[in-house]
Order: sequence, then C-alpha cells, then structure tokens
Amino acid sequence: MKLSKLIAPKIFPILLVNFIGILGYSIVIPILIFIVTDMGGNGFIYGILGATYPFFQFIGAPILGRLSDKIGRKKVLVVSQLGTFIAWTLFLLAFILPKTELWSQNTTFTGGYIMTLPLAIIFLARVFDGFTGGNVSVANAYLSDISTDEDRNSNFGKMGASTSLGFVLGPAFAGVLASTVLGEVLPLILAALISLIAIFVINTQLKESVPCVVNTGKVRLRALRRFFQVEHKNCYQEGEIQANPEKTGFKRILKEPGIPLLYIVYFLTFLGFSLFYAGLPIYANTILEWSSTELGIFLAYSSLIMVVVQGPVLTRLQGKVTNERLILIGSFILASSFLLLSFQSLMIIYLANTLLSIGNGLMWPSFMALLSKTGNSNMQGAIQGYGNSMGSIASMFGLILGGVLFEFLSTTVFAIGGIIFLIITVLMGFNFVQGRKQVQLTT
Repeated sequence: MKLSKLIAPKIFPILLVNFIGILGYSIVIPILIFIVTDMGGNGFIYGILGATYPFFQFIGAPILGRLSDKIGRKKVLVVSQLGTFIAWTLFLLAFILPKTELWSQNTTFTGGYIMTLPLAIIFLARVFDGFTGGNVSVANAYLSDISTDEDRNSNFGKMGASTSLGFVLGPAFAGVLASTVLGEVLPLILAALISLIAIFVINTQLKESVPCVVNTGKVRLRALRRFFQVEHKNCYQEGEIQANPEKTGFKRILKEPGIPLLYIVYFLTFLGFSLFYAGLPIYANTILEWSSTELGIFLAYSSLIMVVVQGPVLTRLQGKVTNERLILIGSFILASSFLLLSFQSLMIIYLANTLLSIGNGLMWPSFMALLSKTGNSNMQGAIQGYGNSMGSIASMFGLILGGVLFEFLSTTVFAIGGIIFLIITVLMGFNFVQGRKQVQLTT
C-alpha cells in the first residue's frame, strides 16, 4: 500500500514537521549524559539541565499557543524552529570554548561537580530552546484545526507515530555518529542541520490552518513587523461565538468542561515519564555501564514499537474503542512497566521497555485526541499551550527530582513512576464511570 493512501495529503506536512523536529531533539538524548559528565557535571547537573528546557517552555508555550490563535500556526512554528537552530548553534559553540572552571561544589545533596564555561553555554542553549519550544503544542493545535471527529483519533495516532519514528532514528543516528572521530560533535551538527530543514519545510509546504488568518504564502523573516502583521476575517458560523484570543487566559480555559481533569492527567503523565528520562541515562551510565550506542539501541527499540502501536494498531481501533478506554488500558500497562523497571535485570528491563512502549502508544495519542476535541475549537492554541505548560512544570520537577532520588533510591525511583500511572488509571476510571452514569440518566 502506498504512503499517500495511508496518510492524507493535508496532514502529511505537519507530520513531516513533527518528525523532523523530534529527530533533531532525540539525536542528543543518548549522548547528553556523556557530554555533561565530560564537561564537569554529574547526575544532579544533568537533572537541572533537563529541567531547564521545560521550565522556560512553561513560560513560552502558552505565549506561543495564544499567539498562534491570533497570527496563525505557521508563523509561530517558524519562530520556534528558528529558536531551536540557534540553540544547537550555541551547543556546538560549547565544544570550542576552553573548560574554564566557573565554580565547583561537593555536597551530600548535589554530589561533586564542576561548573565549566562550556557547561554554562549549554544551559544557555537549553534556556533559548525552551522559551521558543512551543512547536509541539502549536503542531497539536494545527492538527486539531484540520481534523474531523471521524479522523481525529487516526490523525493523532499518526502524529504519535511520526514522533516515535523520530525517536527511532534519532538515537540510532546518535549511537552511530558518536562513535566516529568527531564524537558527540557530529550528532549536534546534524541536529542543527535538521532544524534548518524544518524551517524550510514549514515555510514552503505547510498551509495556514487558522481560518481567520489570511495566509500570505511563504513567511518572510527580513522584517519582523511585517512577519507578525496579520489580517483577520469575520469567519465564524451562525450561532457560534467568535473567540477573542485576548480572553483565553488560564482561568478562562479552566472553565471549559473537562479541561481541569485533563490538565491533571497531563501533569501526572509528564511527571511519571520525567522520572524515567531522568533516571534511565544515569542508570545506563553508572549501573549498567552502557555506551551511548547501547542506550541509543534501547530507546530506538522502544520507539519502533510505538510506531507500530500508534500507526496501524490505533487506526484499526478507531471507532471500535473509545479514547477513554484506550487511556485507561494504556495507563495501566504503563504502571506495570514502571514497576518492572525497578528490577535490575536486563531481560526484565527490556520486557518493561516493551510494555512501556505499548502503553505509551495506546495512551498518549488517545489522550491528545480527547484534549483536542475538548473545549472551544477557537481556543485550541491556548488549550494546547497551557497543556504543554502543565507538562513543562511536571518535567521541571520530575527531572530534578528523578536525578536526586536516583542517587538515594537507585532504580526504586521507577516504582514511584508506576504509582503515578496507577493514580492516572484511577482518575480516568472514575471519570469514565461518572460519564456513563450521566449518559444513562439523560437517556
């Protein structure tokens, strides 16, 4: 079967943009812990560095999400990718600079580390990338704009598959490229080039999805005033209240039915996964003594399973199983996988990785599809932006907490993640039962 038959032409550009963005991001994941330790850091600094991105994304994502409701998704995606390119350029600059010591510390809480000039530049790169890192929420808002109730689940499943495919190839490329003479520099160069490709694809292939914004074709970056200039139309249908982008603050969004619970689940999901992403590289580097290639293979294997689940499996399940049921099933499988990760056995670790990939593949696209059809459609940029902020807050605390807790609890930190996903299962289960009772009462 041809790719064109599997993927509708209207969603292919945004899937390609998402894939390219994730590919550039995931290339660095297997090598980041090694870069941090080589430049003077430790597990504590790695956790702080990991939390820097979501902290500034927490600030920037709602701004970019609301801005995309007003001036269009396309322009905001260009700005976001431009910020990513500048961040990777700063990353590469860190390898040129001398390892000048700025300060050092050795305490029971932080462990021993040396803050060097290159390490400080890497922190600056993560700050810049985080603040302009609203591309995920804007891409989800774009997909929500062009999806109907009939193809929403399938579209978000394909979006999840494009994300997973990026995570398959990214770590694999990192493992291969990091073993060359250039070491960690070559994957970073590729990440920067991928960001440039993403800007080109957005500028030439992506059509504006916000109906009230006049699409002027290619985005010109020479004049910022003209870049952000936008013309609006009165394009709302009869009986529909036209949304005012200026009245989509956080308090207003929380008044939308169903949003508070979904934001809680958003927060808890990212908190659980942050413990995993904070603990796994340290676990691989210290206890398992894996190389960047071995860690890359482990992550690529996980993502490959998610490609299958989020693509053909979710497409087959569309219309047969509700989003709520898929979230319930996925979160329970995730809870089981996290509990298994706490066992220090290679066979059990790969079993846990398999279950984690299946659970994540079922739960997250279904959750995003549910979020995309919750609330006013004219507020999707803001809804996705504030949801992204929920994830950013959770990631910020989870990555720091995960790095610190791993020093004291070792792999037991993964069991805490399992408990978090059990809480999500209970919350969504209770909501599902309440929803069915209300339907029975109304009928």
